[in-house]
Amino acid sequence: MRLAVLLVFLASPVVAAEPTDWQELLRSGQNSPWKKIDDRWIQTKSVTLNPAKPRALQADPETGTIWVNGTTGRVGDLHTKQEYADCEVHVEFLLGKNSNSGIKFHDVYEIQLRDTAGTPADQLSGDSCGGIYPRAELKPRYHHIDQGIAPKVNAAKPAGEWQTLTVVFQAPRFDAAGKKIANAKIIQATLNGQVIHENQEMKTPTGNNWSKPEHAAGPFMLQADHGPVAFRNVKIRPRIIP
Repeated sequence: MRLAVLLVFLASPVVAAEPTDWQELLRSGQNSPWKKIDDRWIQTKSVTLNPAKPRALQADPETGTIWVNGTTGRVGDLHTKQEYADCEVHVEFLLGKNSNSGIKFHDVYEIQLRDTAGTPADQLSGDSCGGIYPRAELKPRYHHIDQGIAPKVNAAKPAGEWQTLTVVFQAPRFDAAGKKIANAKIIQATLNGQVIHENQEMKTPTGNNWSKPEHAAGPFMLQADHGPVAFRNVKIRPRIIP
């Protein structure tokens, strides 16, 4: 019996050491985890698409634990005070029709959140919901310079529905002299219960951050200035990935 158990253990892939407790991020006030919170954020009990204008979100006037990025869908991004190396995040989000948001590890590695439900599999890209965002240049005007890394499947739900993204992120590795010796990696990402990335390396940061220096740790970010989005149950925990 002991031998059988040992063989099962050895055959099982080890993704990461035992994680620490989750840290809830949607908190304001004195103990807020965010560097700064735009005062236009709305904290509400519930949110739906605005029936008169489906791109917009309509927040219940009663205060609650759901955060909506204002009445226009454009407020300041949220950046954590704490810096994280390897970590795991859980994010529940709701998008307005044709809206766009994202999460960023170290402020520079983005997984896109976008209303792309129904996009055929052969048309998915890093700009699709759950994609690893393309590299981009700001001038002469903002444009992508590659396709990014598409999700394995289109697991996105329609605008106005709550969606769940979980990601285990491995930070880039550096030697004693500060030279990068291993790229950042998405160990696993699931969107609405479907695996969309596995052991996916990111050779550089994403978007127009692609040429910036990389670091062993950095803030976690929620993007809030690209269109109407609501968040709930956002949490993070450090991991130690071998």
